Amino acid sequence: MYFLLENLSFFDLCLSSVAIPKVIADFLRKCKTISLWGCMVQMYFMHFFGGGEMSLLIAMAIDRYVAICKPLHYQTIMNCRMLIGFLVLSWAVGFIHTTSQMVFTVGLPFCGPNVVDSIFCDLPLVIKLACTDTYVLELLVIADSGLLSLVCFNLLVISYIIMFVTLWQHSSRASSKAVSTLSAHITVVTLFFGPTIFIYAFPFNSYSVDNFLSVFYSIMTPFLNPIIYTLRNQEMKAAIKRLSSQQIGSCVFS
Repeated sequence: MYFLLENLSFFDLCLSSVAIPKVIADFLRKCKTISLWGCMVQMYFMHFFGGGEMSLLIAMAIDRYVAICKPLHYQTIMNCRMLIGFLVLSWAVGFIHTTSQMVFTVGLPFCGPNVVDSIFCDLPLVIKLACTDTYVLELLVIADSGLLSLVCFNLLVISYIIMFVTLWQHSSRASSKAVSTLSAHITVVTLFFGPTIFIYAFPFNSYSVDNFLSVFYSIMTPFLNPIIYTLRNQEMKAAIKRLSSQQIGSCVFS
């Protein structure tokens, strides 16, 4: 589980690093511009790390399923080869996901004015600026990003139902520890897939709503993920309590 958490943190760091530096720079200057290829690179890596994180969250759900439903076989099933396979698959899915969309986007003609109503470049908004018919490409984006997110989220929900039924039938101390990390995983999945599904499967026409979801998806979710897992992990909570008691004890002594 900790191996997958480390890689989730790395994906979060990369995903937020694609957008945040440019957003901060735009806040500090009056003229907010980005080159065409800068916009393309930003979109490529946003979908690359987003698709990879989506696959990694599914791998983490499989990890929790094995830990809860097959605890005696956990070490055998979730071995080093399986974990490396999950990681390689996540990178591969991210690469295929972004390349399948960007290969059709880079060749679009843009006549201007090219104003993107968002804090960063994103496919649905940039495609609308092209001076050609983009109906088929918009359907591809909806199918590739929106429906993929929706299907993955529904599969995760089904797996959670199976795990909760198993926990309800077999109550134990190990199960309570597993459900603690499972609840953290459900929270992270909801934060990640919720805005993604609304942005790509059911896009809003409202500028403020679309911007809010974009900020939440690209900045707030990567920031909240480590906090959620830290606060829901029993070992981390015990370590924080010990550290707090030591600090209080040292203050009283001094």
